[in-house]
Amino acid sequence: CAMRTPAGGYTSARLKTQGKFSVTYGRIEARMKLTRGQGMWPAFWMLGNNLSEVGWPTCGEIDIMEQLGHDPGRVHGTIHGPGYSGAGGLTESTVLKDGAALSDAYHVYAVDWSPEKIEWSLDGAVYFSRTAAQLPAGTKWVFDGPAFILVNLAVGGDWPGKPDATTTFPQTLLVDYVRIYARSPKTDTTPWAHSTP
Repeated sequence: CAMRTPAGGYTSARLKTQGKFSVTYGRIEARMKLTRGQGMWPAFWMLGNNLSEVGWPTCGEIDIMEQLGHDPGRVHGTIHGPGYSGAGGLTESTVLKDGAALSDAYHVYAVDWSPEKIEWSLDGAVYFSRTAAQLPAGTKWVFDGPAFILVNLAVGGDWPGKPDATTTFPQTLLVDYVRIYARSPKTDTTPWAHSTP
């Protein structure tokens, strides 16, 4: 939930599994109903467990879903690593059909992460994939170790900009579930199997 404070600032929330749960490879997905409005920035993302040892972006960041409130029908998927971070992150986006907003209904945001590739999907439709071979020359694939999960609703920032007079508060990022699936053994006929931590 994001709210305006009596002093004119904003509060918002972030959940993270750092030190409690991490995953290496598999399907990571969440069913969420996003926010809408200038300056709103919901995200579902991952950082490498080695963040405190090697720092960002060497730890690797997988943005499963980011959305800018002023562009309510578009979702972004991105990876950040050494030599391809910040504005240079490797990214793609997709939009809902018929001009619908991501705040109008629940949608499933996911990555399928394997040693060779990361694929992003919205409601089961893949819209972006990246492999180590597709990285910029001279850079390193850092998505080969455990990562923790974050879900947050940010207010403002360089990318979304500040809220303005059109932004309503309070705003709520609704999360129906977050699920983690492990890769199935090659002998299994189903591509993914549910895994419990």
